[in-house]
Amino acid sequence: MNMRKNDSITAVIDGCTSEGAGVAHVDGMAVFVPCAIPGETAELRILKVQKTYAYAKIERLLEPSPERVPSDCPVYPQCGGCALRHMSYSAELAYKERRVRDAFERIAGIQVPMEPILPSVLTDGYRNRAQFPVAGEAGKCYAGFFRANTHDVIPTDACRLQTPEAASVTQAVLAWMNRHRIPVYDEQTGKGLIRHICVRTAFSDRRTVLTLVAARRELPHPDGLIRTVRAACPSVSGIVLNVNAARTNVILGKEYRTLWGDETLTDAIGALSFRLRPASFFQVNPLTAEKLYGCAKAYLTHSDTGVPYRPRHLLDLYCGTGTIGLFCADVCERVTGVEIVESAVQDARENAAANGIENADFHCGDAGEFARAAVGRGECFDAVIVDPPRKGLSEEAAVMLETLHPERIVYVSCDPATLARDIRRLSGSYAPVRAQAVDMFPRTAHVETVVLMSRVSK
Repeated sequence: MNMRKNDSITAVIDGCTSEGAGVAHVDGMAVFVPCAIPGETAELRILKVQKTYAYAKIERLLEPSPERVPSDCPVYPQCGGCALRHMSYSAELAYKERRVRDAFERIAGIQVPMEPILPSVLTDGYRNRAQFPVAGEAGKCYAGFFRANTHDVIPTDACRLQTPEAASVTQAVLAWMNRHRIPVYDEQTGKGLIRHICVRTAFSDRRTVLTLVAARRELPHPDGLIRTVRAACPSVSGIVLNVNAARTNVILGKEYRTLWGDETLTDAIGALSFRLRPASFFQVNPLTAEKLYGCAKAYLTHSDTGVPYRPRHLLDLYCGTGTIGLFCADVCERVTGVEIVESAVQDARENAAANGIENADFHCGDAGEFARAAVGRGECFDAVIVDPPRKGLSEEAAVMLETLHPERIVYVSCDPATLARDIRRLSGSYAPVRAQAVDMFPRTAHVETVVLMSRVSK
């Protein structure tokens, strides 16, 4: 079949991509179809054709899946935030668990014993932090999310993944901007003022902080902003101006100025409390994060003898603000955390002090370089937790893990593909014992995974 743009074809969806799109195979061509579910038969319109694959959209569903549900969001799928609102939550969980299993088998070349995926506590309103880009013109501005693979802002009055507080604060900021005809920042020209509206809510007490990202330090009518936001959302406890004058896609700049109230929040994961500044990293789904961390702790202390294993010295690589290491500190004699972001290390130290945890210390530095220096000093770690960014372990960190040679590694991953790659990379020294997928990001294609890896006897 010589497939061309605008052709109409009928095909059966027989797979899913890691981004949540359906896949049909037609005469040796993979055809990627957003919002399609495996098992469905559909009439497709071809949008783009490459040598070995094509993109299409559904023109008409001929045999819909029993797992298909009506979208409950008016801007889905135009907005790029969600990928799976067209399928039932049970089907979403099955897709994510299968995605992790497939990565193990296809990339690592192994089968890892997996427990059933842990669902999110909430599927709507679970995100404690929202970041809305602002678009439009003076007097007619709006906020929303970027259309997938673009910087076109899709207007969104109330995203279902965000908190009600985020919606109220965002609408108040827009009302203030339109009333005073405050210009929106233009990425192309570098002119204008307001770039992003960032809202964080503590789930422990619903206190909320607005961080308004602007291209300049001086903000017109600040008193009007404070009055409008406080009236719209009484739980707002702080309003902060972040200055970002750089021509960049990075949302936040380095300068912060508190306009009103307190810039800090306190939220909890389990029995621990964490003090959060506008730039602090914190799990966006804190209720389900307790499940994720509980699994990491269970793997850390796992024993086949019935007597829980107690690490003498736990190394927490890529520790961020110390949340996982501090959560596990009560089952370890000593915890050492390493993080390359200096402000996060400071947060980790303050979080340890606030929770009365005295057996944890934190260091600023690159994970691989720290591991190499630890080997040089002769330090011993019998357990390591790694929670790397989406790109996975750096080459140096992977090599140094083998050199450190801990008895066990607990790997917390936000990307099944790089997780499987790293498992294969470490396979000469470590074997995966068990794995657990956790749905930290409902209605998106993202999935977290925790893997226990045990040292291989040589």
